Amino acid sequence: MEEAASLNHHAPPINILPPTPAGLESLYNLCRKIYPDQVNPLQVTALLKYWLGGPDPLDYISMYANPGIPSENIPPHWHYISFGLSDLHGDGRVHDLSGPEGPAGFGFELTFRLKREPGETTPPTWPATLMQSLAKYVFHSGNSLCSGDHVSWHCALDNSESRIQHMLMTTDLQLNSTQTPFGSVDFIQIVGICTEELKATQQWNGAGLLDILRRLPAAGGPWHITDMRREESIFELDPYAQEEVERGFESEGSNLSGVSGRCSWSEQDGLSSKECKDSNIRLDTPYHQNLLSSSLESPELLRIRKLEGVHLIFNLEAGSLLPLAIRGRVRHGRHFTFKSALGETAVTLVAHSVTGTLVNLDNPYVAQGSWLQVLIPDDLEQDMAVTFQALASPEALSLPKTFSWPDRKLSITIVADKI
Repeated sequence: MEEAASLNHHAPPINILPPTPAGLESLYNLCRKIYPDQVNPLQVTALLKYWLGGPDPLDYISMYANPGIPSENIPPHWHYISFGLSDLHGDGRVHDLSGPEGPAGFGFELTFRLKREPGETTPPTWPATLMQSLAKYVFHSGNSLCSGDHVSWHCALDNSESRIQHMLMTTDLQLNSTQTPFGSVDFIQIVGICTEELKATQQWNGAGLLDILRRLPAAGGPWHITDMRREESIFELDPYAQEEVERGFESEGSNLSGVSGRCSWSEQDGLSSKECKDSNIRLDTPYHQNLLSSSLESPELLRIRKLEGVHLIFNLEAGSLLPLAIRGRVRHGRHFTFKSALGETAVTLVAHSVTGTLVNLDNPYVAQGSWLQVLIPDDLEQDMAVTFQALASPEALSLPKTFSWPDRKLSITIVADKI
């Protein structure tokens, strides 16, 4: 025994690296199939991991050099892939434990394709910061991102002077849904778009805009590659794109069911306005919430009140979506909700054909706590569609601007955006 101890004493130390977490290894293996010659890509790493109190939810973001297929109008580009929205560890340190039959964590990872500039040998790292920001939104809100979703960002994605200031989500064409030991993982690709394209997405739907972007090489082409130097919108690149969007909007309406925005409402009984419910939130993200399964959970929701009249107030950014809410949603028998991202206030405009609501022709205004439902009958919808044409040119409005329907005890005021 003493001799053996002596031999062990003189043996060289052995460094044993911890094994790669099983969920992470599954995603790495998928990436190796696409990039077999880039086994160790450049990678951005969260120095202090999220489960240890760090601010960044994504453990890693890998950056691959994709050669593209120039003959098919797919240029060389940088391909960014996140690791952390899905469950990498399977031990509950970040995500709730779930079986392999369900989604792993949030069930998706983010990707981004950035056009590679001539002579560029190192991928820019700003997309990693962008992806971390989106991941924080997902973790804090609990809302997943799906193909067709949009995110209004209001500044160039790379903080430059670029026109590409917003995002649209699609499915990554190279990374298929995969199965890990902790569940399934999809890959949602970020697509950079300009303001005109964001408005068209809100007016119609993300899928329709993605189809237009896909057929225009200068706007991203079939793989939706973001070019931060793109100076022309799809409407400048394709003279028929605007007609296509308007035709789709008129025939199909809008898929946008609501937004997080700044709004307020007050009850009016003809003599006075009662307590106003207010939310002062920028209109930055899509509102993912079903009308009949509202997450506005509080004891106040038990209080249902039928109101005689109401006064709605929207800031200009939120109010500019009223034409969409009326023509793209209510006209097609749907609903549209303005909701606070941080509070409980919400205003839902409802078509008469929507079922399961609190409102009807005899009681068109009903509040459930701080959630107000407003019924828009067909004749009022037609009137509003004409009246709200003034919002098509918001820069020409003198604010505050009030639209009133005295016979219905309804008024809507548009106020300036707060800085």
